[in-house]
Amino acid sequence: MNPPKDKMVAGILAILLGSLGIHHFYLGSTKMGIIYILLACVGVSPILGLVDGILYLTKPDDVFQRCYMNWFCGEGPAAPPPAAPPG
Repeated sequence: MNPPKDKMVAGILAILLGSLGIHHFYLGSTKMGIIYILLACVGVSPILGLVDGILYLTKPDDVFQRCYMNWFCGEGPAAPPPAAPPG
């Protein structure tokens, strides 16, 4: 399991370096980071980086960790079900 990431760092990276997808590399989504680099050639990724940064910074910490650290809301491995109590 990946260690938790700081949403403040992710948000600032997205706002300042969002056009290069650095925030996605920080969160562990290399594929999205590469897509953002390719979108930089078209001029779209700075806008997307700003939007991502605002979304990261306005989400509560628990929602941020659940969504963005679980490979963007469910694309990654699911958590194991809780164990049944003995008995």
